[in-house]
Amino acid sequence: MAEEEQWLSRPTQEASLNTGLLAEVLREYRQANGLNQAAMAKLLNLDQSYVSKIETGQRQVRDLETLLRIANRLNIPPSHVGVSQELLQPVAPPATDALVDAADPVEASQSDWRRNRRFLNRHRGELAQLAKQLYSSEFHMGDAPFMARPEWMPERPIRLEDIELDWLEEPVPIEVTGAEPEASSVLPLRAPGHRFERYTSAIRYLDRPALFENRASYRLLSADLRGDSPRLGFGLGTYFDKLDASEAAAHELASVVRSGPADEVPDWTALPLRGLIGDPFDLRRRAVMPAIETLTLRRQRDTGRATFLLHWRDPAKVATAAGIYGLIPAGEFQPSSVASWDMKNDFNLWRNMVREYSEELLGEPERDGSQGVPIQYDDWAFYRALEKARAENRLNAYCLGMGLDTLTLTATLLTVVVIDDDVFDDIFGNTVQINAEGALVTAIESTSVSEGVPFSNETVKRMLTSEPMASPGACILARSWEFRDHILNNIK
Repeated sequence: MAEEEQWLSRPTQEASLNTGLLAEVLREYRQANGLNQAAMAKLLNLDQSYVSKIETGQRQVRDLETLLRIANRLNIPPSHVGVSQELLQPVAPPATDALVDAADPVEASQSDWRRNRRFLNRHRGELAQLAKQLYSSEFHMGDAPFMARPEWMPERPIRLEDIELDWLEEPVPIEVTGAEPEASSVLPLRAPGHRFERYTSAIRYLDRPALFENRASYRLLSADLRGDSPRLGFGLGTYFDKLDASEAAAHELASVVRSGPADEVPDWTALPLRGLIGDPFDLRRRAVMPAIETLTLRRQRDTGRATFLLHWRDPAKVATAAGIYGLIPAGEFQPSSVASWDMKNDFNLWRNMVREYSEELLGEPERDGSQGVPIQYDDWAFYRALEKARAENRLNAYCLGMGLDTLTLTATLLTVVVIDDDVFDDIFGNTVQINAEGALVTAIESTSVSEGVPFSNETVKRMLTSEPMASPGACILARSWEFRDHILNNIK
């Protein structure tokens, strides 16, 4: 059989080899636990500048003792920071998990919890496909493990500015918090006869995230994107509210699959927490904190053709989900801090997307509200440039709908931004090509990263059928191609 024609290209560098793995692990850990570099440095007992250089690839850690100490502080396998099993043989302790488990039921419970969580993180794609079969096909979105209610998927793209955001002042109780008896199977023992109260408590203790931050988040409470007046309703929630149900439900499925046939869909009786959650589209039963993922299209004004930005997770740099393509940018819909002024100032879909653009494409520091004052968006040159392009109708942002990942039941708002090529080149001329997670991808014939990948029938089909792609991004790409005339020609 002839070798498959290469059609995608991604930049490489020396740091993309084994040493890049540690940089990715540190960044993923910080993001998952809400830590900045200063907090991470404190956790590792290292200088902040040293941690920064590791994450940017300027410093390569080759000392075995340092790598093992970092793995120990983060409570992750040494292999995740690039230490091979062969190097561990001389220093491996004689005791086995079995001996420890037999002597201490608390340690046994916690060790099993860690093993199930590692299994979850290594097999999320396969587990999501199994989870998809638990839900009615009427909600499925193509072949991806993604689902949505009809009113969440508009009949045509909606201009982002046409979506009304409603704020609900009164608190809405969370009916399924993850503290119920049905969640006991994913809550390990913290002491003899006593389990952790919440899944996030287990994460905090067993992953040693002493500075694990419970960030404020916008909680989705209502959604109708099909009516004449599309609107989304939000209240106040926290990052932990989301994890206590979503990650716990995913962990539950992973533990059942790990102990049985890997390709067999678990019976609902083996999934009491997921069963308690019930209707995944009931936004008031559990805490739903949506993310926003964006397809960025660079439109050529003279031809009308377009290219798009694609991100690839480098297997040489990541410990999990290696070789997966996704759209960029993507991030949680959250205020920049817990301050009341940021709650109001950042309650805007577009502002959230702009913050992600600055971080993921330009490599700017996260605007986390640490300055103690609201972000002055109108004084931010990058934001002003994008707003000017929107006012001149040379940048348009659309919403294509919203859906849920079948494994975690987490929500993602699907968006697309179309930018004229000259505007794109002016604003994103210094786009970061390689980051701690991987690289921006171009077509093999492209001459610059800003060209991206052709937005064509052939490319879209190949990405959806032949390349590994995360489910929200796949859904965005498919719907964007379906509505290509609408979004590229700026039809109102």
